[in-house]
Amino acid sequence: MIASYQKRCQQRVDAALERLLQPPRPELERLYQAMRYSVMNGGKRVRPLLVYAACEALGGQDARADGAACAVELIHAYSLVHDDLPAMDDDDLRRGQPTTHRAFDEACAILAGDGLQSLAFEVLADPERNPHDAETRLAMLSSLSRAAGPSGMVGGQAIDLDSVGHRLDQQALETMHRHKTGALIEASVQLGALASGKADPASLRALQQYARAIGLAFQVQDDILDVESDTATLGKTQGKDEAHHKPTYPALLGLEAAKAYALELRDQALHALRPFGDSAEPLRELARYIVDRRS
Repeated sequence: MIASYQKRCQQRVDAALERLLQPPRPELERLYQAMRYSVMNGGKRVRPLLVYAACEALGGQDARADGAACAVELIHAYSLVHDDLPAMDDDDLRRGQPTTHRAFDEACAILAGDGLQSLAFEVLADPERNPHDAETRLAMLSSLSRAAGPSGMVGGQAIDLDSVGHRLDQQALETMHRHKTGALIEASVQLGALASGKADPASLRALQQYARAIGLAFQVQDDILDVESDTATLGKTQGKDEAHHKPTYPALLGLEAAKAYALELRDQALHALRPFGDSAEPLRELARYIVDRRS
């Protein structure tokens, strides 16, 4: 089921992203080429999938979630462009292709990331691209800005850089990853729920519990794959976490215990979805996919 669902949602969000990434003026062609290169390069689109799945779980329509799906993917793509820069993780490979600063140049990559970030908020604020009332659009903007900024992803990346060469305990490691990886995943689920137009406090609480569990599970599985997989399968350089002496779950817990923890988090996510019926099946499948994936 997840493969066909993923394909359908990928095609939907990719078409919307293509429309967004057309240069408005000829002199901006190279900048937009770098932006398109950074986004339209074969990503799994996990975050847009979560937007659509959360919207559907509450009985919403996909068309009303397109703006939110685009916004979270634009933020995700910008974060990867900047993470790969020499001053950050200094990587040459992303999704099996040269990273943006290698395909273009460092200055263009920085500007492309900046452009993708601001475009995400432009999309959410635009009633044509995000057809909701002003209150809902404001709630979406607030959610995504918190998740992307110093209270979320950017703060987590700062903690990550400061932690290189240090041994963190499990609580500190989880704090870092709930910011760096989990915050945007949580926002994806919340934006999908808001897009449905049918979110109530009880549903939002249950979906937040689900999202917190899969957000952490995603990072645990990433750490496992950095140990077990290979560069060709991952599409990025394998083993960089260990080479850079970064704190990871396999390093802290051991590989088998890290795998067990990922499964425990998956089960927590599935438990949180008990109040929902068949409409939440895509969310359940995504929880399973996150800990079963090999790249």
